[in-house]
Amino acid sequence: MDAFISNLGLIINATLIATPPLLFAALGSCFSERSGVVNIGIEGMMTVGAFTGSVVALYTGNGWVAFFAAGIVGALVALIHAFACITCGADQTISGTAINFLAPGLAVFICRAMFDNSSDTPPIDTAAKLPKLFDGVFPVGSFWYNVLSTYAAAYLCFILVGVVWFVFYKTKFGMRMRAVGEHPKACDTLGINVFRIRYICVVISGFLAGLGGAYITLATVNQFRPYLIVGQGFIAIAAVIFGKFTPQGAMKACLLFGLCNGLKTLASTNPNITVSPNLISMIPYIVTITALVLFVGKAHVPAANGKPYTKSK
Repeated sequence: MDAFISNLGLIINATLIATPPLLFAALGSCFSERSGVVNIGIEGMMTVGAFTGSVVALYTGNGWVAFFAAGIVGALVALIHAFACITCGADQTISGTAINFLAPGLAVFICRAMFDNSSDTPPIDTAAKLPKLFDGVFPVGSFWYNVLSTYAAAYLCFILVGVVWFVFYKTKFGMRMRAVGEHPKACDTLGINVFRIRYICVVISGFLAGLGGAYITLATVNQFRPYLIVGQGFIAIAAVIFGKFTPQGAMKACLLFGLCNGLKTLASTNPNITVSPNLISMIPYIVTITALVLFVGKAHVPAANGKPYTKSK
């Protein structure tokens, strides 16, 4: 029984470590998608967030400063996507794909320029990472230590789900955002600035994606590496579709995918499991594809999602 409880604690801990990057990015994607702008550039925005978080932590020694700096840089990259899609009317899928090539390439280029031609940043000191809540309160290795002594930003992302839900369904901005994603022309005739709403939502999506990327370098690992994100941005987008474009639905999907990522990590480090690590690494992606096949047809996609809007004259 003690072994079962201990293993359960490890699984919950692994889930709480793997879920926040996905959930931050998924909440950001909810903003963009509900306003009518497809943002598949989430992956690239997470990558620049991961790089920025690592670099700022190295130079400031403050995990929180690095965390929010990463969000700001992610928002700036999102602003490029917003300009291309909203102001210029570019194809949103192509623009997002370009972001996914441009942002990681720029991060690696700057990294090589700063750190003696290395594509990896130096390791971050433990004191410069995000702090853990309840650290030292429970015995190391105990059930409650594994469950509760996790990084503060993990708790923040779950609190943010409630905040985003409130913004979506209890505020004037949320009502206008959802309306713009469904009927932008009708909103325009009522005096709602469609471009402004969409710009704000896309920039918010980049900010939250940057936070998701930074969580990985400031909590999960301790340095930036070029392939650190490895498809997590696309998993976050899948979570939004699986969650029917709602913050609460995205949270449930991210918990599922986070559990799969956590099980993958535990299985790959357990010497008693002899399954090929390549097969174990496939778990999150198999679950993602299965979820999309089973549930994508049931999701209500905002009517104007992915369609450039030309302002009425």
